[in-house]
Amino acid sequence: MTSSPNRLGAVLLGALGLAYPFVVYGALGRVPAGALALVAVALAAARLGLLRRSPLAGALVPPVAAVAVATAALALADGRTAALAYPVLMSLGMAAAFGLSLRRGPTLIEHFARLAEPDPGPAARAYMRNVTRVWFVFLLGNAAVSAATAASGDLALWTLYNGLLSYLLMAALFTAEYGVRTWLRRRA
Repeated sequence: MTSSPNRLGAVLLGALGLAYPFVVYGALGRVPAGALALVAVALAAARLGLLRRSPLAGALVPPVAAVAVATAALALADGRTAALAYPVLMSLGMAAAFGLSLRRGPTLIEHFARLAEPDPGPAARAYMRNVTRVWFVFLLGNAAVSAATAASGDLALWTLYNGLLSYLLMAALFTAEYGVRTWLRRRA
């Protein structure tokens, strides 16, 4: 069970992550791009701090650490690129976590599910494997679109996609999966 300060930290960090594209939009050109890249590195580092005591630490810490390192390395070369690449790198990092869990098992979705239901049956595990595949593909697609918006040079488009549309797509996928899961449970 997650402690209340950890939940509060996760909510605050989530809000900061949601705000990040809007901060970049408002600050890029007014604030050195390297400072914005440093904000991205700080967000990744804060995620690492929250994750290290999580039951999912083994699956999530390595990709988030890789995101922090890659963002910092990019920042050394070009702060603007690093600031705009952060959402791309987060999607790729999470895709890596989902993908690696498909190879090693149990899947990341099964890890999440076991927090509420410790012993899922074989049919549930097969379903979770498929959901993990869906999230893996979604996150790769999200990274590609995010990269395309960054490459476009249109900061408003980048902000719209990375600050709103990508989250709406994630919410739609989560909602659709919940609906399918609920429907399957009623049929069982």
